[in-house]
Amino acid sequence: MSGRAAARAIDALRRGWPIRLAADDGALRLMAVEGADAVTLAGFDPTGCADILISAARAETLKLANQLAAADPDLPVLVERAPWIDADVATAISDPVLDLASPLKGPFRALPLAAPDAARAALRLARLAGILPAFFVTAEDGPVEAEASAQDVAAYDDAVHLAVATRARLPVDASESAEIVAFRSPDEPREHVALVVGRRDATPPVIRIHSECLTGDVLGSLKCDCGPQLHQALHQIADARWGILLYLRQEGRGIGLVNKLRAYALQDQGFDTVDANVRLGFAIDARDFSVAARMLDLLGVREVRLLTNNPNKVAGLEAAGIRVAERLPIILPANPHNERYLATKRDRTGHQL
Repeated sequence: MSGRAAARAIDALRRGWPIRLAADDGALRLMAVEGADAVTLAGFDPTGCADILISAARAETLKLANQLAAADPDLPVLVERAPWIDADVATAISDPVLDLASPLKGPFRALPLAAPDAARAALRLARLAGILPAFFVTAEDGPVEAEASAQDVAAYDDAVHLAVATRARLPVDASESAEIVAFRSPDEPREHVALVVGRRDATPPVIRIHSECLTGDVLGSLKCDCGPQLHQALHQIADARWGILLYLRQEGRGIGLVNKLRAYALQDQGFDTVDANVRLGFAIDARDFSVAARMLDLLGVREVRLLTNNPNKVAGLEAAGIRVAERLPIILPANPHNERYLATKRDRTGHQL
């Protein structure tokens, strides 16, 4: 098994190319619905018979799964490809953001899964690729750009081979005494960074694990509290004896920028941030905090004081061998645009002050 095989499959899916995914119960030839159009779909499936693989969470909306099944983000459902389902209809089936603009007529029919293990791995692979978990699928032979196995998908872990790429002095607004350290893995393209602030000593550093948020960190979005949390954390770190900001490239709680914006569109339709992620077919929080633990390990840090309101970050670090000596809250005021978002984090995902 090889995480690199999964990485090649992820790259192919993001480019709209077909792949083959094998498991002990069979193999599937797949093309991401998100990357298909009339021409590429005809090349992948000239007979127009490829069925559509989606998550149970999405299938519940189509009346093809119950709530119990929908609670499992890895549970796949195979939808029969009727003659009238072209690339545009398949996109509407896959993307809940389009439900109001393109009400689905149906009826749709679920089919038995010939290779459920391979189908589960396909949904996981889509999430790693940051695309909607929806595929045209066929068991027939045909050309593909990459091949991987369910074991390869399970082995994919961008923390395993993470290494320091380079480092440099970087004075910032919060502190002129700071060093930036870049981390890179050969298995995937995202580069994570750490900002080490102050003079290192034997005390546990104050650290903040901050997941990338383009809309909040850069554009000043009022829909979340990410930008203010980032700047508050930097100042709290600077006020400590020393500390580290870990900036992880895990946009949208791990679902990627495009899917986060889809979740925003669903929030505008009335869904909260948890239901929006689930409706898209993703986990409530898909981040991998072992990446942060690996970064700390490479920096020679084994014990920390963690700036967070999220108990899952504490659990994630400690599960990876980093001792959290103290959890320090970040307290910021709400605004009219993020009040519901903050209440959802408190009431549905266990955030604490």
